[in-house]
Amino acid sequence: MAEAAPDVTVTVIGYNDAERLPRAVESLRRQSLRSLEIIVSDDHSTDHTPEVVRELAARDDRIVYLRLPENSGGCGAPRNAAIEIARAPYLMFLDSDDELPERACEILLDALRADDEADFAMGAVERIRTDTGSVSPWHPHLFGGPARRTVRGVREEPGVLFEHLSTNKMYRREFIDRHTLRFPLGIHYEDQLFSARAYCLARAFTIVPEPVYRWYISPLEAADALSISNQRHRVENVRDRINVARLIDAFLADSGHQDIKADKDYKFLKHDLRMYTGDLPYRTPEWIKRFDDEVSPYLATLTPEAFERLPRDHRVVIRLVRDGRYEEARIAARGMDRRVGPREVAQDAAGHVYWGPVVPAAPDSARELDITDLALRARPFRDALLRHEVTRVAPADGARVTLDVRTYDPGRRLPTGPVVATVELAPARERLRASFRLDPVRPGLFEGSVTLDLGAVALPPHGFSGRRHPVLAITRHGQRNTGVLLAPLDFPRLSREVGYRRGTAGHRVTVEPEGHGAGRVQVTWERAGLLAKAEPHLPALRKAVGPALRRTRRLVRALGAG
Repeated sequence: MAEAAPDVTVTVIGYNDAERLPRAVESLRRQSLRSLEIIVSDDHSTDHTPEVVRELAARDDRIVYLRLPENSGGCGAPRNAAIEIARAPYLMFLDSDDELPERACEILLDALRADDEADFAMGAVERIRTDTGSVSPWHPHLFGGPARRTVRGVREEPGVLFEHLSTNKMYRREFIDRHTLRFPLGIHYEDQLFSARAYCLARAFTIVPEPVYRWYISPLEAADALSISNQRHRVENVRDRINVARLIDAFLADSGHQDIKADKDYKFLKHDLRMYTGDLPYRTPEWIKRFDDEVSPYLATLTPEAFERLPRDHRVVIRLVRDGRYEEARIAARGMDRRVGPREVAQDAAGHVYWGPVVPAAPDSARELDITDLALRARPFRDALLRHEVTRVAPADGARVTLDVRTYDPGRRLPTGPVVATVELAPARERLRASFRLDPVRPGLFEGSVTLDLGAVALPPHGFSGRRHPVLAITRHGQRNTGVLLAPLDFPRLSREVGYRRGTAGHRVTVEPEGHGAGRVQVTWERAGLLAKAEPHLPALRKAVGPALRRTRRLVRALGAG
C-alpha cells in the first residue's frame, strides 16, 4: 500500500550553517500540523552539515536530506531542487538561520483550504535581533486587522509588493507548476523577483494577521559573515538590488502589469534605496560617488509619481546625491524620519526656500529641494524643525559626561539672545534633566555645553537593562519643542561602573554613538554585581509581584486624589 502524501512540504535551505540548522528543523518538528515532509536542501556545505542532518533524520522519518552536487552560491538552486522532489500539494520555504512559530503551517493551510481561488497564503513576520533579543514586526501595515483577508489580484492591493519574502508564504503546488514558477538562478535578491511574479500570476492570495515566520537578524556579525541583504557597505550589493529591480520591471511589462510599476517604483525608493541612503552618514564621499554612479541611471527610469509619494526629506537626500552634493547628502540623511531640519536654507527672489546654502539652478533640483511647504518660519514652535548636533563628548568626574551641543535654527524661531535648553533622559519612571544655556554664534546657530550625571538617574530597586536616547527640549511661549541629539559618529565609547541611590547594587552605563540610522547619542544600562546574577529570575519575580505593586500604586494615587 502506497504511503499517504504529506499535507505540506517545508524546504529548509542551508550552506555551512550546521550550528543553526537544528534550531530551524526543530521548529518544524514542533509544528501543530503533523502531516509534514521536511526537506533539508544542502547547497553542498563543506562543514559538518551532512552529519547533522543524518542525525536529525534518524530521529524523525519525516526529514529528507537533499544535497546538491556542487555549491550554487544562492538560494534559488536548493529551493528549486526541493520543489522537484516535494510530495505534498502545498509548499513552504525556510532558511536555516530562521524558525517557524508552532502553528505557522496549520494557520496557512487552513487559510488556503478556506478559499479554493487563493493560490498562496501569507502571514506576518517577526524580526528578532540576535544581539538584543528585541522583536519587531516586518511591514506591520500589511498584516493589520484582526481577521484574514483575501486579495483578488495584485491590482486590488499593490502595496503588498513591499512584502517580498518567499518564506512567510504557503503555495499551492498546482499554482507553482501551472506557471512553472521557480526561483531565478545566478542573481541575488531572488526572493524579490519570485514574489513579484507570484503576486502578478496569482488569481488571489490570502493574508493572515498571525506571525508565521521568525526572521533572525544579526547586525553585529563580521562584515564577511553577514547575509547578502546586510552587506550594504558593498557597492556590488547596490548593483545586485538594481539588477533585480530591472528584472521585475521587465516582467511587469511582459506580463501586462505595467499599470502597477509606479507602486513597484515607490517600493524600491521607500524600502530598497532607503536602506542605503540611511547609511550615507557612515560612508565616505568616494563611496557615495560610486553609489551615485550605480543608482542614478536607474532612478531616471522610475515614474515621477513614485518620487512624489516619498516623504520630503527622502527626496532631498536622493536629489543631493544625484546632484553630486555628497557631503550635504550625508548631513541631510541624518535627519531622515527624525523631524530634523537642515543646517542652512537659501531663498530665491520669488520667496521659495531650498534645502542647503545655495539656490539650485537646474529645474529638477529646484523642484526636489524646494522645502517652502515645510513653512519653517510659520509652523507652531512645538513643531519647529531645529537641528541639534553634539560636536564633542567628554568624560567628567565619576559617572558624569559633558556634551558640547550645536543647535541650528533654519527658520529663525529662537530669540537673538541666549536660550535655555534641557537635555532629558528617561530610563525609568523619573527623568534625568540637565538644563544649560545655548548662546548665539550667528543668526540661526547656537552653541552650549551640558553635563549629565548618569549616576544620579533614579532606577527601580530591581535595576534596569536597556538603552535610551537623550533628547533636547526648548520651551517658548508655552510651547515645548523636543528633538533628537545627533552624535558625533566616531566619538569613543565611554563606559563606567556606577552605583545608584536606589538599590544596593550598581550598573554599568555606556555612552556611545547609535550604530545605525541618524546616529543619536545612545546611553545603555546593564545590571552589574548582585543584580546581574538575579537578572535571569526577574521576569518570574515581576510576574509574581507585579500585580500587587500595581494595586498598591493605584491605591496610593486614589488616596492622594481624595
